[in-house]
Amino acid sequence: MIRIYLTADLEGGQPIQLSPEQTHYLFNVMRLAGGDELLVFNGRDGEWRARVANVGRREGSLETLELSRPQQAPPDLELAAALVKRTRLETIVEKAAELGARRVRLVVTERTNVGGANVQRLAAIAVEAAEQTGRLDVPQISAPVSLGGLLEDWEADRAMMFCDEAGDAPPVLKGLEGRPAGPWGVLIGPEGGFSESERRLVRGRPGTVAVSLGPRIMRADTAAVAALTLWQAALGDLRGA
Repeated sequence: MIRIYLTADLEGGQPIQLSPEQTHYLFNVMRLAGGDELLVFNGRDGEWRARVANVGRREGSLETLELSRPQQAPPDLELAAALVKRTRLETIVEKAAELGARRVRLVVTERTNVGGANVQRLAAIAVEAAEQTGRLDVPQISAPVSLGGLLEDWEADRAMMFCDEAGDAPPVLKGLEGRPAGPWGVLIGPEGGFSESERRLVRGRPGTVAVSLGPRIMRADTAAVAALTLWQAALGDLRGA
């Protein structure tokens, strides 16, 4: 069944006005008609079964029918990723959404060679991934900040899994063994890696756990997928999968 993300509050019997983009997608692309059913969610009120109430050329509306799944929060996991080229950054955001990250924080490091990021485009990719994977929320995409700015804003109670490929960090599963599963973040560097001064800065932060992703050199998008998967297997919702 088709799923779409909405910003409106959701409750039984509520009419929902669709945006022009949603109208085009549902009625012109997916060919839904009046009375057809779909699933809707907003990240707050769970997932609802809804019915097409009105079909127009440029606007349409739905009516909520019943709650199909109550709201549930994924593990409190964030991804902090250094900026890389557009297609690889889009892959990172898509896979972070698929793997349950609540937020993607974009970072500018000393060896970052990309000028910026289209945060609006990345947010749209996160929405699409959430719709397709069945999750009940959409990860937030934060605008790029410097590594120093990231560390200054990092919450004191949020541990950091620092993917440090300099060669002296333990493997992920060993490094996370016995750690609590509370708020965490995963930090991935650019394809050129972190500088020595950056490594010292990150490692000097209380709550940082430096780990290695293994003996092979990975591209940044591959490293992000591997790191999130390993964290979820050790402390997240893959433990019971």
